[in-house]
Amino acid sequence: MFRRAAAVSGPQPQGRPTVVSRDPLEIARGELGRTESPAGSNRTKYGAWYGLDGQPWCMMFVQWCFAQAGCPLPHRTASCGELLNWYRRYAPEKIVTAPVARDIVIYRFGHTGILESSADGMVTVVEGNTSAGEVGSQDNGGGVYRRRRSQTQVKAYIRPYDRYEEETMTGKEIYDALSDYLKKQPVPGWAKEELAEAVKLGITDGKEPMGMVPRYQAAIMAKRAMEAKK
Repeated sequence: MFRRAAAVSGPQPQGRPTVVSRDPLEIARGELGRTESPAGSNRTKYGAWYGLDGQPWCMMFVQWCFAQAGCPLPHRTASCGELLNWYRRYAPEKIVTAPVARDIVIYRFGHTGILESSADGMVTVVEGNTSAGEVGSQDNGGGVYRRRRSQTQVKAYIRPYDRYEEETMTGKEIYDALSDYLKKQPVPGWAKEELAEAVKLGITDGKEPMGMVPRYQAAIMAKRAMEAKK
């Protein structure tokens, strides 16, 4: 099955994309285990991308993940509090109480991450700039880790997009895409001579020799070949 991913939201600032080529949560998961270099320096590719390398980077990690998915957040900031204040002022409907995967989690202790799941009073979040466990800094740690925390530690959930949809390609779209691909392929060398003979016999016109052949066309060509032998 061929699929395209789409992110659907409410009114978007001018120029904001509505189609994402990748999932920000999957991008975040792909970064699990990545650490600062050197250790304790706050130096990461996320900070370098944002332009504040060497500074606390949990929000820069979130910004990077959404940007890599083709849907950058509408407010560019490295501050958890500033992002929350922006949504409170300009898009309060995006601050939600029933969290779902891909929501941005804003913690009470000045930290953030991308929600993976929520159940039994706990949240599982992919976070940057944290520690692998309870030992070590929780809001200025050295890597990207999956953390499970109590919902009581959460200050707010932000949902930049209302939902993520998978748009399944229609049968015609799949057929057209495959047909276009095959038409661009060369005829195998071993088949060229017999193809030329088939054209002389009127079995085929020789046009688009690598095109897809429906069964009715194959049947007609077989019929022509049998008639040519008589």
